Amino acid sequence: MTNTDTLAERIRPILSGREGVSCAGTWKDSLIVRLDRNEHEATLAEPHTKPANITGRVMRGWAVVEPAGIASDHDLRAWLDRAAAFAASLAPK
Repeated sequence: MTNTDTLAERIRPILSGREGVSCAGTWKDSLIVRLDRNEHEATLAEPHTKPANITGRVMRGWAVVEPAGIASDHDLRAWLDRAAAFAASLAPK
């Protein structure tokens, strides 16, 4: 099992039962979260975050949280709760 698989296993129970717009995922052993585009710079100023740049272009409104920022279940849940709350604020597709 890779670190990405392990992270996915940690994420599933936290997001289980939540429906709606995509809010998080895994990318290269890190967590990628969807947050308010208007707070993009503030989010990137937080520890262990960096721009979500998986295609060669920064995706505003998304951030990568490095493994050190989600090492504890508490920290992982905090990021996922933030992302899920933001996604829930969006209009359904």
